[in-house]
Amino acid sequence: MSTGTLIGIDLGGTNVRAACILDDEIEEMISEPISGKENAELLINQIKEMISNLWNSNIEAIGIGVPSVVDVEKGIVYDVQNIPSWKEVPLKEILEEEFGKPVFINNDANCFTLGEKYFGEAKNYKSIVGLILGTGFGSGLILNNILYSGNNCGAGEVGMLPYKDSIFEHYCSGQFFEIHKNTTGQELFNRAQKGDREAMEAYNEFGAHLGNAVKVIMYAYDPEVIVLGGSVSKAFSFFQESMFKAMEDFAYPNSIRNLKIKTTERKSVAVLGAAALVLDHQFLNN
Repeated sequence: MSTGTLIGIDLGGTNVRAACILDDEIEEMISEPISGKENAELLINQIKEMISNLWNSNIEAIGIGVPSVVDVEKGIVYDVQNIPSWKEVPLKEILEEEFGKPVFINNDANCFTLGEKYFGEAKNYKSIVGLILGTGFGSGLILNNILYSGNNCGAGEVGMLPYKDSIFEHYCSGQFFEIHKNTTGQELFNRAQKGDREAMEAYNEFGAHLGNAVKVIMYAYDPEVIVLGGSVSKAFSFFQESMFKAMEDFAYPNSIRNLKIKTTERKSVAVLGAAALVLDHQFLNN
């Protein structure tokens, strides 16, 4: 699939990163703390300035990943987490008017999953679930090579499903360690690396909960591969065994044997995934 240079933007909770991407390589990247969380216009201007600083005559399109729900067709961003001023922002219209190039917007979990499809661990698969194990538990779906966002960009959000006394997100993200273990994921990871028994037991519990979430995913979507990303995925070796053990009672054992579970290996997959929105649009229209 031929394309010129793309700009990918990852709008996080505290930082915004923008990169120029040619083929599957990042040529230049800028990262800045988010300014103006209480003022929508300030943040819009910050994004414009970052794009301008990366701009060259080869730019073909812009892709943006945001931690929120999006009207994908109109490019309207709603209720961005940790940015209270972004209640309803017509970002696509604003940036297309400013730069004169197509702009594509989707949520961050969908962008992560697309990034793995086009640039990472899921290149050779058609049915993919991407899971972000970080401060939250986000997920994206690619079914038969098509990104499925749902009518309101919320399809596949397994983290919001009821589980035990609350929802899966409280047991399958960094929130588990804070709510149930009174510590942070980073602190627990540091202790586990030193062989701390309590830390290892906490990861065993976490893995069992994640295994239960994977079973739900398998019953609902039956993907070929699940790719794990986010900060907690770096501890995969500590919870991998208990995760698979929790999956042993799955009703269709052959399905579990066929399932591949991988962790992301590609650096800056979030900005690559945002740029992959452009590639996905080209794929669907060829």
